[in-house]
Amino acid sequence: MKKLLLTASLVLAAATPLWAEGTKIGVITTLSGPAGYLGEQIRDGMKLGLEATGVPFELVVEDDGRDPNTGLQIADRMMNEEGIKLLTGIVFSNVAMAVVPEAMDLGALYVSPNAGPSPLAGAKCNANYFVVSWQNDSLHEAAGAAAKGRGYKTAVALAPNYQAGKDAIAGFSREFGGEVSEIYTGVDQSDFASEMAQIRDRAPDVVFQFHPGGQGIAFLKQYQQSGLLGAVPMVVAEPSFDAVILKAVGPAALGVIGTTHWGADFDNEASRQMLAAWSAAYPDKPLTNYGQQGYDTGLLIGSALQQVGGDADVDALRAALKEANFISTRGNFAFGPNQHPVQDWFVTEVVADEAGNPKSVTKGKIREQVGDVYAADCKM
Repeated sequence: MKKLLLTASLVLAAATPLWAEGTKIGVITTLSGPAGYLGEQIRDGMKLGLEATGVPFELVVEDDGRDPNTGLQIADRMMNEEGIKLLTGIVFSNVAMAVVPEAMDLGALYVSPNAGPSPLAGAKCNANYFVVSWQNDSLHEAAGAAAKGRGYKTAVALAPNYQAGKDAIAGFSREFGGEVSEIYTGVDQSDFASEMAQIRDRAPDVVFQFHPGGQGIAFLKQYQQSGLLGAVPMVVAEPSFDAVILKAVGPAALGVIGTTHWGADFDNEASRQMLAAWSAAYPDKPLTNYGQQGYDTGLLIGSALQQVGGDADVDALRAALKEANFISTRGNFAFGPNQHPVQDWFVTEVVADEAGNPKSVTKGKIREQVGDVYAADCKM
């Protein structure tokens, strides 16, 4: 079993307790491998968000290694042996698909800072399951809408062959409306030479790709090396152009059109406070959307704990979470009927800053107060 920092668990406590003991929160996330920084961002952002609410808490953090079986084993131990009733932290949808149903069966609460797989958003929704980030499809529907808005008619859409990848292509295709050639890549794939050749052969108007973490870095670099950069435009959702990816790939990202629910240039007080707290705590780490989602998740959980006075009663905490009594760093936020976000989406462009390094700039709103297509099937 992989553990963080070679300890049995990592316990992080807020400085000023409002009651005797902080609520214990189980954080199951990916901290190792090429995607390890995604879980680090979620963990660190969540800690800052909880601290901003002033509640006492304990984060028990463990590494799932991006493996569903490992995630399930950790969750079972947290719930059955450690008595933890509130879980969060999962990055990848295949891990969520293993852990969330188990948590629901055992009567625990799960609050997602990232993964929002489609099977859990509709008929299999649950009153104890909340998603703070987005439902997977809606994340990529915004990219499809952006590509359609630019007049593109044909697309090649690429994503890893697991639940989030399938949701990504489904979401993009739904709003794009044109002809889409689907290519599914390996979950751990790092060489995309074959895919580059297929893109060249199909000569689409636009390329959409969803490859988070290290895969996204490899894909963009190889896209440039193949000579496709500049020849076939790319429109993607936020996981494919996060701040770490932009820093790693450099000029290969310039000109990429993206869509997002939050950007570092958002002009609202909650976002400014988060950026200041992040800069002070982690001056050498760029803040990504994963960190922002972790922060908002911390704000949500902290606001609910404030409301119930740290009561570990699941029913009371569930009711408080449902109210979503916090001010999101993204601006507009509310839970839909399936306890997934209803929120705005924005178009961005990757441009060069004064030093020539790529940065994402928000260009305008593309979708307003959007939920997800599965909410109608959710009966709670």
